[in-house]
Amino acid sequence: MAPSTADTPEGSVDDGTPLAFQDPVYREAVVDLLGVLAYGEISAFERLAEDAKLAPTLEDKVAIATMASREFTKVASLHARIVELDADPFAAMKPFREAIDLFHEHTAPADWFEGLVKAYVGDGLADDFYREIAAYLDPGTRDLVVASLEDTGHAAFVVDRVRAAIAADHRLGGRLALWGRRLMGEALIQAQRVAADRDALSSLLAGGVDRPGLDLAAIGRMFTRLTERHTERMAELGLES
Repeated sequence: MAPSTADTPEGSVDDGTPLAFQDPVYREAVVDLLGVLAYGEISAFERLAEDAKLAPTLEDKVAIATMASREFTKVASLHARIVELDADPFAAMKPFREAIDLFHEHTAPADWFEGLVKAYVGDGLADDFYREIAAYLDPGTRDLVVASLEDTGHAAFVVDRVRAAIAADHRLGGRLALWGRRLMGEALIQAQRVAADRDALSSLLAGGVDRPGLDLAAIGRMFTRLTERHTERMAELGLES
């Protein structure tokens, strides 16, 4: 028998609160997810601000700085939602600081173009992973998560700059293709580490009595989609995956 609306995240109690939040594990998982997203946005802001120092032109510097500021504006809504769930935003972010900082330490760009590819390919992989998780959330949280993952101008800017640079120097394409493959490997390791370290977050993918989850086959299909989207991004940049 199919579950009723009241048994899914779409159902709600009289005050409009989704029934899923009556499950403390689900609530904790949502706080975890919002925490990792919020720290991810702060980290993206810091990294883009650093990348702006490598910009070859003033126009590029302003473009990257603008992207950085847009990333930071997303933090407030994520923090506000965490507070609504009776949690501390800074406590929610803290468990993910080490994993995210380690990812950026391992993938520090050597130059301007590696920074551009990382902003597009690396961030894109992480965003795709969180969109996959968002499919198992209540509608309100899902909408907030998806909104926090919206492109802040990375795509068109990065594709334009990288394609132009490759056209001018074909050797650059080979180096950046290798860099893109490395970013994918590191991003997948980070995603697995984040999910494995937090039981409640892992439970979003595993599901529960009143929530659908992913079996091994579905998890395999999810990672296939992540890989396919990575390949598409690399192609958009004019690079081989």
